[in-house]
Amino acid sequence: MSLLDPHALRVLRPSPVVLSAVRDESLTGTRLRASNAHVRVRPGVYARADEWSALPPWDRYLARVHAYGLIHPDAVFCLESAAALLGLPVFGEPRDIHVFDIGRARGRRHGDVCIHASDDGRAMTVGDLIVTSVADTAVDLLRVLPPAFALAVGDAAARHPADPCTADDLRLVAEVQSNRRGRAQLEWTFARIDDRAESVGESVSRAVIEWCGFPEPILQQTYHYEGVEDRSDFYFPDQRVIGESDGFGKYLSGPDAADPRVLRKEKAREDRLRRHEGGFARWEYADAMQAAPLDAKLRIAGVPAVRPPQHALLATLRHHPRSR
Repeated sequence: MSLLDPHALRVLRPSPVVLSAVRDESLTGTRLRASNAHVRVRPGVYARADEWSALPPWDRYLARVHAYGLIHPDAVFCLESAAALLGLPVFGEPRDIHVFDIGRARGRRHGDVCIHASDDGRAMTVGDLIVTSVADTAVDLLRVLPPAFALAVGDAAARHPADPCTADDLRLVAEVQSNRRGRAQLEWTFARIDDRAESVGESVSRAVIEWCGFPEPILQQTYHYEGVEDRSDFYFPDQRVIGESDGFGKYLSGPDAADPRVLRKEKAREDRLRRHEGGFARWEYADAMQAAPLDAKLRIAGVPAVRPPQHALLATLRHHPRSR
């Protein structure tokens, strides 16, 4: 882990759409404010309307962050804004752009921009933008996100391709930060971070499985049957039950989405594992977020609850106050 080493991160996630600044109209010859083909991303910055409307919420947010950076190149991005740039999970479309004003005593807000006070000089320049490090960004978010989302950010930081951070790394960062908010949630998350969780869906599922009272599963279990090595997202060894997060969705998206051979291969894998193991459950991300469908699918597959459900924690899945 590198806390402030700009060389650890060569690039940030680029804007998913082309952004055009009003200040450049005389050079481009495009009248952005008078064009029906463009929409305002934020004051002074526009994007093509057709491209903007096609963006999912998290990419729309990433474009908003880049638009702010285009007008304010000295901004120090933090929290969800830094997460979007660093490739850490962002949930829905966050309401606000988050920036640090290092040395400011109190935070303030201008429209959708939250300017946070900080006496920590923790920022690095990557390309044309300034961001907090992966570790600092993760710890900041672990303090304030709903706990299942916090776990997803912690898992993602642990497997970050450019700057992976272990739970111990994040704990050290938390100890030197002046912020003391969210200590209990930090410790809860640190105790559960696992880089074997390969997606947000798997991380959220881990939290829901625990809160529903099920035994802790093994992540990324490997099997050797019929001369083939297979792997599953979750495995409950006492019941010999396999769990797969994201249902078939992960086989219906990406570069191989239109290839029927991909689905046939996955169906053959599932059939092979069913022949040798005790049960098989598939669920979607929405099942985990609603909790009850995931609970029902695991029970039907043969996984019993071993402790009472934690209703207060399950209730945190219902609302994300930091997103639109």
